[in-house]
Amino acid sequence: MLNNELHSSIRAGEQDRRDGLKPGNRFLGRVVACNGSRATIAAIAENGETSLTELWSVGRLISISVGRNRVVALVYSMQTASSEWGEEANNIFRIEVELMGEVHKGPDGREEFSAGISQYPYLGAIAHRIRAADLARIYDSGRSDSCIIGKLTQDESLDATIHVPSMLAKHFAIVGTTGVGKSTAVTLLLNKAISADPKLRVLILDPHNEFAAAFPDLAVVIDTDTLDLPFWFFRLEEFAEVIFRGRPAPPDELDMLRDIIPEAKKAFRGGGDSGVMRRQTEKSSITADTPVPYRIADLLALIDERIGRLEGRNDKPHLRSLKVKITSAINDPRYHFMFSSNTITDTIQDTIARVFRIPGDGRPIATFQLAGIPSEVVNSVASVLCRMAFEIGLWSNGGIHMLVVCEEAHRYVPSDPTLGFLPTRQAIARIAKEGRKYGVSLGIITQRPGELDPTILSQCSTVFAMRLANDRDQDIIRSAIPNSSTSTTSFISSIGNGEAIAFGEAVAVPMRMRFSRIAEERLPRAHGITDRIDEDHPPTVDLRSIVSRMRAINGPDISGFQQSFMAAQTVSEAQRWEAELGPAAQEAPQQGFSEPEPDIEPYRPDMLPRTAPPANPELERFNQIRQQLLSEKPAPEQPAPRYGASPSSGQAPAATPGDRPREGSLRESLLKRPLGSIIRKP
Repeated sequence: MLNNELHSSIRAGEQDRRDGLKPGNRFLGRVVACNGSRATIAAIAENGETSLTELWSVGRLISISVGRNRVVALVYSMQTASSEWGEEANNIFRIEVELMGEVHKGPDGREEFSAGISQYPYLGAIAHRIRAADLARIYDSGRSDSCIIGKLTQDESLDATIHVPSMLAKHFAIVGTTGVGKSTAVTLLLNKAISADPKLRVLILDPHNEFAAAFPDLAVVIDTDTLDLPFWFFRLEEFAEVIFRGRPAPPDELDMLRDIIPEAKKAFRGGGDSGVMRRQTEKSSITADTPVPYRIADLLALIDERIGRLEGRNDKPHLRSLKVKITSAINDPRYHFMFSSNTITDTIQDTIARVFRIPGDGRPIATFQLAGIPSEVVNSVASVLCRMAFEIGLWSNGGIHMLVVCEEAHRYVPSDPTLGFLPTRQAIARIAKEGRKYGVSLGIITQRPGELDPTILSQCSTVFAMRLANDRDQDIIRSAIPNSSTSTTSFISSIGNGEAIAFGEAVAVPMRMRFSRIAEERLPRAHGITDRIDEDHPPTVDLRSIVSRMRAINGPDISGFQQSFMAAQTVSEAQRWEAELGPAAQEAPQQGFSEPEPDIEPYRPDMLPRTAPPANPELERFNQIRQQLLSEKPAPEQPAPRYGASPSSGQAPAATPGDRPREGSLRESLLKRPLGSIIRKP
């Protein structure tokens, strides 16, 4: 039902019948040409009067009497016969209309509207202003659970309604240039959707941080300061997008990640104690894409293990390059939402509950603010969220009704297949194609539909087309909307702010409407944006906090965790050096070591974000031993061996405090070995 006054409007319209030629009536003109889809109507304005011409305008509906039926037509063009206007003369003008459907009596005797036409207008058929009752019948969805979202542009006394379940079941899109009111329309539609379906859960990918102000009572705000999105949530391609900063991943390094990530996951679960065990479980269900926790420390240790297996100075560089990139990413303070200390435990249930509002606690909307996330990883984060939204709907057997709203969708699914991030495109496309089967809906908002993948837009069964100035964008809308006509969208470049032409499943027929206004305090806006600035009292700005946020130096306090790690790491490294250097190590001072602490889980310092690299006591100790060995002078009868020369074939005796170094001694072996293999050996 359109509104509560539909039946009263229809009864009033039944009395809106007058003599066809009586002055002051609804008579407009007569049909002078007609084909299968269009008609031409001729009318006359006597003595230069404009009272009749004021009733005609592009985009308005008129009706044509054909027997007992009334054919509904849409005006899309008009002009005078002479291309001039006479002030005191009779002006003949012609109106081009497109036939939309007809109002006729149904089997039950009640008048109803249908999109088909059973009787076409004949020449001379009278065209007149459409009745208010006919307008009500045309735009009535015939469903009791329709929601009012605004007013009809042609008659603001009639409500513009949509059927929300139909809009969500097969996705929707809102397109329009900047500043026409897309975000306001999204706010209105989401409020109506939540009212119609309280079980609906909404995730908004908000690149401009503007929707937090629109839902103060219904939404939680998730930003980089409150977000913990563990790195192990990411699939291999998504994780590689982060590590390689949006650049193509080298095949060797990507293959290495594919091999060692499953081993790190098994090590976290206690199934990777030895290489033999790892090889025996290579065919297990854990892959690089399985959302199972693992430690970055274990990942780096596995890389070090493979580096240690390589002999000589001509090591393959891809392993060291991969380690540097991983270390750089985890030490980048902008990525602390992925690599913080809170992300090394199995928090998948808590993360899903917070991001996707399950159960919700009275706040069914989550606004995910992407403005603070580095641009090179925005696509990866969007891919993770969209993929998880679909999988939640899939594995819950449709038990959770979810709506994913993608603001600036052309950034994630561009029309050029060579642009964008493939996993993000695949995740959104999967929701668009299969989401309705599992209760996952998609809302697309974009200002450039011409740059959006046409396949995604064609999956949206309901489209709200606001003002579009670009010809390519207009052509995309015409081609993507089924059963659309040229005349319906011909004036889409000139409609006002807050107006839209609604097409698709959620409306009975395409309608031009104006969205309802929203209270000023509920309008979407970015933080800090105000309508005017008070020059007498300028705002107080803390430049230190601004610079601090630009440099992203603020972070969680992890000093206690770092100290406990260093204590355990120092003991393990000391034991390794004792075994490596033997008796010579006993002569070196024992500075920098502490007693082992029980039950400390080994970890690596380069995993800890936003901390300065700690001093390396092992390197200091090595320098002390090396300095001590170099200070000893060689025997005069033995020339110093050249760097890189082959060692003596004889077995060199163990070094003692009184012996001088000879060929094959500890000094020579240390000088021949690469420095990295000594201080980085696991």
